Amino acid sequence: MGLVVSATWFLLSALQTVKADAPLAQKYLLEGILTEGTKALDERLKGEPKDDQARFGMGVIQFIQTFEHVGGSFYKFGLRTEKAFLRPAPEIRDFLPQNPNPETLTYAATRQVVQTFVDDLARVEATLAQINDPNVKLPLPVGLIKMDPFGQGKPISAAFLFGRIGGPGSEMSKKSEKVIVGFDRGDVCWLRGYCHLLAAVGELLLAVDGQKAFDCTAHLLFEKVETPHGFLLESRRALDLDLLENLPAISDVISFFHQIIRLSVKEPSRTRAALVHLEAGVAQGKEQWKHILNETDDDNEWLPNPKQTGVLGIRITREMIDTWLETLTEAEQVLKGKMLIPFWRDKPGERGVNLRRVFTEPQTFDLIEWVQGTGATPYLEKGTITRFADPRLARKLDSAFGGVGGIIGFGFWFN
Repeated sequence: MGLVVSATWFLLSALQTVKADAPLAQKYLLEGILTEGTKALDERLKGEPKDDQARFGMGVIQFIQTFEHVGGSFYKFGLRTEKAFLRPAPEIRDFLPQNPNPETLTYAATRQVVQTFVDDLARVEATLAQINDPNVKLPLPVGLIKMDPFGQGKPISAAFLFGRIGGPGSEMSKKSEKVIVGFDRGDVCWLRGYCHLLAAVGELLLAVDGQKAFDCTAHLLFEKVETPHGFLLESRRALDLDLLENLPAISDVISFFHQIIRLSVKEPSRTRAALVHLEAGVAQGKEQWKHILNETDDDNEWLPNPKQTGVLGIRITREMIDTWLETLTEAEQVLKGKMLIPFWRDKPGERGVNLRRVFTEPQTFDLIEWVQGTGATPYLEKGTITRFADPRLARKLDSAFGGVGGIIGFGFWFN
């Protein structure tokens, strides 16, 4: 009897220890109650301002909220998840329903959605920037984290989605339920880098005047839009309708591409803001590897060093890391204007495009003129051409990452 009591006490103690060790953010992430989570973590940080695990958890919650806000806006304005295609997957109807009573989407409202996205990312980055503990850890069962994709109070997890797509108890669903990632100091930089890169995209979207593109094509994606071309709302067809029966939709898609190949710059200060974000993203990409290479543990790593395993089971070599860091340094020099992009109409090495000036001295973007070469005229200079044009660097990247597909895949992962 004493043995049973002792064993029971030991088991309860172990369970309490596991529960106590779970990050505060985990409860709110697994239940999908993110607003409550930010409040609880904010209270924790007021009392324990040096609790960097709580601060990391706050940043992760805020990052997920960023996409919940975008999804909520899409639902509010009637994203056509059900009517844009004739046969949407059941999962789309279940988890991304179309609003039966949407508000009218205006171009100004569209810009505000993007502005909110940029502001949310700035909030995340500011939170993560305050983390100083080199040993910070945030272990999370990532497959069970829930988010509300359309702001309907129905948070779902990746594991649940895999279960619906692959069937209950599917192998993918089981695996996603068990994956625990031990996010650490290097991953703080990784997430900060992505915040900057995504914010740069948002700033560039806000920099240009997309009013005409909106007026001509927003009806393809949203149910109710403010447009001077009212007939566009009356003759909509599903995008997957037979091509011969769908000439209006085909002409709309052609119009979209026609509008976006020539965009005037409305707010030039935003292209400069995008450049700042790109530079900061590259800096974080380099900083993360300093932390990762200094790690001596092997604790469910998201981005492992050559001596670690990593949750994805993909081996990372020192050659990969060194080549990637070399690539980031080259990108850094290009963004600073110290190296030029080759100009295809000149003799090799004669002149190049100063990419930094493209951001700091923006002009109307015309894709056809850039393809021809005349669009680059204001930015042509004599100087050092980037090694991105050097076949030796291309061969080095190919050797380290196994071809173009590998470079792209690892690039998204490495940031």
